[in-house]
Order: sequence, then C-alpha cells, then structure tokens
Amino acid sequence: MKVDVLEHVENLNQYGPTYTSVKPNWLSRLDERSILWLQLDKQDSSANTLSEDVLQELSEILDDIDNKSPTALVIGSAKPKGFCAGADIKSFKSHDESEMANMLHRGHAVLDRLASLDVPTVAVIHGHCLGGGLELALACQQRIGVKNGLEMGFPEIRLGVHPGLGGTYRLTRLINPVTAMTMMLTGKSAYDRQTKSQGLVDDLVESRHVENAVCAAIEKGVRKRRRKFSNFMLNTLAVRKFAAKKMRAESEKKAPSTYYPAPYALIDLWEKFGSSTHKMQAAEIQSFASLITSETARNLVRIFFLHQSLKNQAKARADIQHVHIIGAGSMGGEIAGWCAMQGLKVTLSDQQAEPVAKAVNNTGQLCRDKHRTGAETRDTLDRLIPDMRNDGLENADLIIEAVPEKIDIKKKLYQTIEPRMKANAILVTNTSSILIEKLTDGLRNPARFMGLHFFNPVSKMLMVEAIAHDNTSTDVVERILAFTRDIGKIPVQVASYPGFLVNRALTPYLLEAIVMLEEGIDKTRIDEIAKNFGMPMGPVELIDQIGLDICIHVADMLADLLDKPMARIPDNVRKKAENGELGKKSGKGFYQWENGKIKRDKKSTSKQETNIPDDHLTDRLILPMLDACVECHRLGIVKDPDHLDGAMIFATGFAPFRGGPIHYARTRGANEIVTTLEKLSQQHGERFKPDQGWQSL
Repeated sequence: MKVDVLEHVENLNQYGPTYTSVKPNWLSRLDERSILWLQLDKQDSSANTLSEDVLQELSEILDDIDNKSPTALVIGSAKPKGFCAGADIKSFKSHDESEMANMLHRGHAVLDRLASLDVPTVAVIHGHCLGGGLELALACQQRIGVKNGLEMGFPEIRLGVHPGLGGTYRLTRLINPVTAMTMMLTGKSAYDRQTKSQGLVDDLVESRHVENAVCAAIEKGVRKRRRKFSNFMLNTLAVRKFAAKKMRAESEKKAPSTYYPAPYALIDLWEKFGSSTHKMQAAEIQSFASLITSETARNLVRIFFLHQSLKNQAKARADIQHVHIIGAGSMGGEIAGWCAMQGLKVTLSDQQAEPVAKAVNNTGQLCRDKHRTGAETRDTLDRLIPDMRNDGLENADLIIEAVPEKIDIKKKLYQTIEPRMKANAILVTNTSSILIEKLTDGLRNPARFMGLHFFNPVSKMLMVEAIAHDNTSTDVVERILAFTRDIGKIPVQVASYPGFLVNRALTPYLLEAIVMLEEGIDKTRIDEIAKNFGMPMGPVELIDQIGLDICIHVADMLADLLDKPMARIPDNVRKKAENGELGKKSGKGFYQWENGKIKRDKKSTSKQETNIPDDHLTDRLILPMLDACVECHRLGIVKDPDHLDGAMIFATGFAPFRGGPIHYARTRGANEIVTTLEKLSQQHGERFKPDQGWQSL
C-alpha cells in the first residue's frame, strides 16, 4: 500500500508545471485554463495537519481569490502519506475553553469562506483523510478519491471530543445522517469503495484518471447538492429523537457516560440542532471547546502522545526484509500473517502442515477484514511462504521462535538453528513468561538474541514488549525497535523480569478476582465493578478469554520467582483446569461459552455480599495492579513511567480516560493509596503490602 500511495502522489504531481511555494505550508499553480491548483504541504512534517498557520495561510489565499477569481479551485496534498491526518493536536494542550472557542471560530470562518466560493471547488484525496482533513474536504463542493489506500473518517472520539471544524453538521447533511453519526461515534473509517458507496466522495478513480475526473467535476460548475429524500427524512426531529435514544444505549455499553462525555455531547448536538446548520455550528464550537478541556480529553490526548513517544523510540533502520517464523500456532501464525501484510517476505515453519495451512487461510481473512483489495491480498499471500523444511532460515534477517513455553524445547531448537543463521541475523523468542537470560545458555552469539513478546490477537494488539538481556547488543535492540515500528506496532522496552511488565502487573488483578469468587462474590458483579472502573472487560471474563491453564501457569511462575507473595489459586480452580474447563477455547470456564460468546447468567447476590461496598472491591482488584506497576518502575523494568502507562493501556486496556496506572496513582494520591493498601493488607494478607516504590512516586 505504501508504494501505491507514493505512486498516487507522483501521478498527482504530473498534472502540469511544477508547483510554486506561495506560502510556507501551501504550494500552488495556475494552469492555462485559470484553474488554481493548491497542494497542502505542511512545513517540516512528513504528514499534513490542519494547524492554525495552515488555516491562516488558506485564508490569505482565499483573499487573493476574492481579488482575482480563478475558474475553479482544486485542493490536494503534496505528502505521500495522504491528504491530511487531522488537526494539530499539540495545539489542544495549550488553550483553555475560551481560547479554544476563539480558535475554532477562526477556523470555521476560513472553511465557511471556502464552502461559499462561487467557483467550483474540488478536493482530490489520496491516502489518509481524517478529522480536520476530512472537514477541509467537506468544505469543498466535490470530492474525488484516489483508489487503493484511501481512508476517510473522524477519529476524534478517541481523543474525548467530536469533530470541531464543521464535521458534525456537514457530514450529517451530506450522507445518511445515521451512517454519519455512527462513523463519528465509533471513530471507524471508510475505505476505498466504502467512501463512494457512503457518499463521502463523488468519484473514485485510479490515480492516472484523476485529472480527467477533476475536469469533469469542474465542467459541472457550481452546484448545490440536493439531499436525498431518505436522508432528509432521517434528519427530521422525530427520527432524530428515536435514533438518538438507540445511539445513547449503544454508546453506554462501550463508553459509559460517567467517564466518556463526548459521544453523548455529539448525540445531543444532532438531536437538538440537526435541522439547523447555523445552530449546530454554534453548538459544535462550544461543545468541542468544553470537551477538549475536560479531564477525560486531557488524558486521552496524553495517550495519543504516549503512542507517538513509544513509536519514536526507534531511531535506526531495521534492515529486515525477510522474517522466518518457527511455530505456526495461534501466535506464530498470526505474527507471520501480520508481517506479510506489512510487505515483508515471511517463511513459516512448523512440524505439522495443518497449522501452517490454517495460518495462510487466517491471513487471507485478515486481509479482507482490514479492507485490503484482491490484488493486495494476493500479494500478501504470495509473501507468506510455507516452509516445512526451514529452508528460509539461512537467508532470513530475523528469526522469530514461537514454540511451546518450555525452556528445554526452546534451547534445543536454538542449537539446531543458530549455526544456519547468517552473520547479521537476529533471533528473538516470543516467550510471555520465561526469563530471557535462562535461554542464552548454549548460544554461540547471545548478543543477537532477545525477547519480543507479541500479544494476542496480534492483528488487534498494538503493543509489543521488547526484552533484552544483559549481553544483547545495542544495535540488535535498535533494529528490533525499528522492526516493530515498521510493522505498525509500538514497542516498550522491558527488562527481563518475572512476567516482564504486563503479566507481572495483570496477574494480581486476575488472581484477586479468583479469590473473590471463592469468597462467594458473584462473578458478574466482579466483572461489572472492573468495567465500571474503566477496564474493557472484567477479570473473570478475561481469565476465560486467556485460558485458565495459561493463567495458572503464569501465576505459578510468578509465585516461584517473586519475593512478594501472590494470591493462592484454590485447589478447586486447579481442578477445573485439569477437567478441561479452560474458558472460551473449551466452551466452559467460569462462564459458559457458545460460538465464542458468553452465555450470561442472572446475577445472584448474597446478603453477605451486599454488605461489601463496590469501592472496596474495586480497590481490591485495581490497587494490586498499581502496586505491581510501582514495583516495576522502582526496579527499572520500564525506565520511563509514561512508557509504563502507555504499555498498560495498549496491552491491557487499562481505563484510558484515567491516563494509565502511574498517572492515575499520582492523580488519586500516593499517600491515600498506600493507606488503603495497608488496610487491605491487614484485612486480606501480605499480598496487599505496599511496595517501597510508593515513597518516591
């Protein structure tokens, strides 16, 4: 896809004479037909963002147009990555509510001027067109999309806000308003053909046909788009009220209004003002300005920058084009498919042919799920090569071992494969629990060995733990960080430690849920309490998702290796695992599962249980996780506390609106948490004893 987008831009730049730089962030040319072609080219940036200076310069260009009008205006992008990635989020951090409202008013004034021009205006869109970039495109009369790699959407909801530069009212009037609201409420994008079928673009063409499409659009002249009757009816007050009620109910399931106000503010906007552009515009500005200064938005914006910081760790080149993966189980197979999707040659080996074939089939389905074209899917599958004899091993730049979690099996494998590796190849293990230094015995060159722990499912989990041992070379670490960046993941550097970071912090949370079950507290209540705190699912359900056998294995390993006591797993829970009641994968665990979904029981609450406050149970679940994070920070398992926060959010879903466990702990107050932990320790045992790292937090 990256190659396609670059080709698109090259073709776009071949329309005519070279563009001249009339403004720091805009290129332009006036052709022989007096068509003004503008290209957004954000200064000192690899991607376009809609910052204040970009909008100010566009306003100045519109002044020139007022003085001497061209026959048409065409707006495109000079950046290979796409049209525009959205607003300049850095500016969100420096404004209070009043200042933000004023900035939005200025931005709206510019886009309103663009929308009201009396000459044809056309946006030519390739690659990413998101957030403020889509709002810029919506201000044009027509939009032409370039096939292959086109993505259009409003991801603002993930930052705790909704569109703020006219997106709420322009999109709901342009396309089916329910479709528009769904796009904004979920933050999901439309891709390629979806953009045409939904009405986001007027035409979708190959890059070589863009100029003809632009000329055809211009020949239509200035036109006022007629709304479809069905869209008009869907925007009536009665329908808006009915739809808004359903939207609130659906939003409450995934983003409780207590913690995530943005979806409900957006629904209110459309329900109350959907029939009036001017009223909705005014309300959008005030709503956005209020939301962006809220604690939720500030924490979600913080997470956005944590994501950028983790990605930007990689400074070197990976120089990895060929990946050889040994072990085609659920993890190895997914890693192989993901790497092939990112353009790498992948050879996949296993002792059995069946899991390799399954991995290939699953990769084809993943390509379809990720909206890859037929040609892109074929290319991906061509890059994923079954290799039962390990022939790819000798030419691979990176070898990923994903065999069962047994030290002897792994070390025996290394003795076989290391002599066949080329001199600059790297060997990594995808272990989730084995200390890396325990695997280095017998290696000829331990400097090129480290851990790389992917999370399941690989296609959905952004984060990867990169675990070096004392003798791993700096060059190898840098190349692995670059590799994870190149395949679209974000790495967190973790020292070799029992459970690394994520399993060390998550396991006490899961074990405490098991202890609560043994105390007679209903599993549904336990899960609801965790979700009310902001976790994506409750710990009991998560145990079933992971697999009870895996949870017991990790818990036993931590109990053996850590100085701090862990909650004991009751014998009857071990018996469940021995009887095959492992959770989702076996159809029965703590819950019953059918077709991959939980069969919910009615919550049964005992009289004794009702006497236990929810806050007390919340602290029992969450504070051991925070304490483990403080321990990892104190010991330098993750050196940067912000990276620790990012890792826990991206790997476990730790309540994003709280900003991460360390951030939440500091916000709540370290002294208050220590006092609570000491009380819990007196009531429930030494596992709650606060770590000494709280003193320096």
